[in-house]
Amino acid sequence: MEFDNSFEVPLPVGDAWALLMDIRRIAPCMPGAALTDVVDEHTYKGRIGVRIGPVALTFAGTVKFEEIDQANRRARVAAQGSDAKGRGAANAAASFRLEPTGGGTKVLVHTDLTLSGAVAQYGRGVGIIQLTAAQIITQFANNLKAQLATEGAQTAAPAQAGAHPTSAPSAPPTSPQSAPPPRPAAPAAEPISGFALMTSVLWRLLRRLFGRE
Repeated sequence: MEFDNSFEVPLPVGDAWALLMDIRRIAPCMPGAALTDVVDEHTYKGRIGVRIGPVALTFAGTVKFEEIDQANRRARVAAQGSDAKGRGAANAAASFRLEPTGGGTKVLVHTDLTLSGAVAQYGRGVGIIQLTAAQIITQFANNLKAQLATEGAQTAAPAQAGAHPTSAPSAPPTSPQSAPPPRPAAPAAEPISGFALMTSVLWRLLRRLFGRE
């Protein structure tokens, strides 16, 4: 099956491209996902978990950049993974491109997904796979924005503290046991739940029935 998704990044195109190419930096923002190994600069191993109704699936596999067009801000990746309990496999080819918008950058993603085994049965009916993908993309974008806001606040704090060096008395020296406050963790990326998906499905169907979509 093929489907399209999009999301926005509150950065200029060049900065957004650099961010999305930094897999280590953005991996914690992907719902239910974990980066487990970096094979090389274009190949990564990881796992992702998703719950559809009572069924919890965990795919472990590889993601590889097959094409990176730096000049035009386009890339194509291939991903393959198998369910940890042997219930099937997923293979996907995804391409994405960046476009400037008034508030930053829009990322357009096209995915060609193939499911096999029992996993293919779980995604049938009412576009459950498309909805899963849409919610994962939305949560990823929200987590990414939260991470950027956190990093921005961390960068701004030292600058503000050094702007008026004589405006406040110097702080007493810290003891050898004192340690700097820990850096805030990346936003939690929880797996997408089946309940949330079905709620979204019902809401969209009701809107269509009443001619609001």
